[in-house]
Amino acid sequence: MAASRTRHLCSMAAALALTVAGPVTAASANPAASGGLREVLFVGNNWDGTADVIRSSGDFAKIGRISVVPDKDARMAEINADPVKWIYFQAIRNGVGEGHDQFADDMYSTPDGRSVVVSRPSFADVVSVDLATGKINWRFPVSGYRADHMAVSPDGTRVAVSASTGNTVHVLDIVTGRQLGSFKTGDKPHENIFTKDGKYIWNMSIGDVNTALDDPGWDWTKGDRHITVVDATTYKQVKVIDMRQRLDAFGLKGFSDAVRPAVFSPDESTLYFQVSFFNGFLEYDVATDKITRMKTLPKNPATSEDRTTWVNDSRHHGISMNPRGTKLCVAGTMDDYATVVDRASLQEGPLVTASKPYWATVSGDGEDCVISESGADQVTAIDFATGRKVASIPVGDHPQRVRLGHVPEGWTGPNGG
Repeated sequence: MAASRTRHLCSMAAALALTVAGPVTAASANPAASGGLREVLFVGNNWDGTADVIRSSGDFAKIGRISVVPDKDARMAEINADPVKWIYFQAIRNGVGEGHDQFADDMYSTPDGRSVVVSRPSFADVVSVDLATGKINWRFPVSGYRADHMAVSPDGTRVAVSASTGNTVHVLDIVTGRQLGSFKTGDKPHENIFTKDGKYIWNMSIGDVNTALDDPGWDWTKGDRHITVVDATTYKQVKVIDMRQRLDAFGLKGFSDAVRPAVFSPDESTLYFQVSFFNGFLEYDVATDKITRMKTLPKNPATSEDRTTWVNDSRHHGISMNPRGTKLCVAGTMDDYATVVDRASLQEGPLVTASKPYWATVSGDGEDCVISESGADQVTAIDFATGRKVASIPVGDHPQRVRLGHVPEGWTGPNGG
């Protein structure tokens, strides 16, 4: 453990190395990031409509908090006045929300660090919230009745958001909220990924995850699920990847083809992805268009084998990779653990106990995997090198997405906290 702590003495060098060679985020693309801005992690607390801001590495201490629903009364008045909106609002609460409203699904800061852009499922929109005042800069209602996962372009200027009931991805100017384009997807678009050169967007549709028809024999009822790849300039479809065919060819005819969270290798030659109901992940070679390996992770004996009890068809939901591309970090959502997996051997490390971990990302210095423990209202950092827990930090109600971003130096909340 002493050796692992030594990394903090080199945090400035690690940050520089990531700026040169690591993944580009909305915040790190900002040329002024080294002057007047502070790198942080935004933690979206989905059920209480807040975002906690914590240090991006080291002790991950809490810096501040902001409400992402300052307009809640106005939005609720609109919903209560429209019977159709009210029905969908209640359906989200009683379905994917597990009896709770969903106010903060995904978020990214603007390149100047002045605002955070948030997708709000229950309000079916994307908003930009001013970090200094806590007020809304702009609001974009998505097609249909629910907003979901987002992605940010490598230069930090655009966000792509899934409109899950509209089978559409909207691409917005991150500063103005103006729609730059959109494209159609399979049923219930979910994860979005920009390639690091900014040329393409990959969208994964997951189909209907709220029905009780969870037996493999009923998988066909879940809808049209596929990966849609589009040109990130024209938003025209470039390719459709139907994992059903690839899974069958690999001998996995009983597996769901709903691709959940996914992560590319640093050179983007390989995609690692999770699917509904599976305790593990699959490896997909982009050039050959084939699934090449499968990793089955341990089951928790305490986890019910009744699939209808698993949240939104998830068994494991959340996967990330360290910047060197040597380790994967997996959130074993329904099995209540997270683990670091060696990419070469696919051997997992220690199973780190966690309460319904819902997401996995990478710390600012690239040394740790950071998971959201939605069942314990905390985020936990796990050392990529040792696979051991580093720290846990209390946050708000039901943390889900965790994203790197920036805030102004000295920021502690709207109007100084």
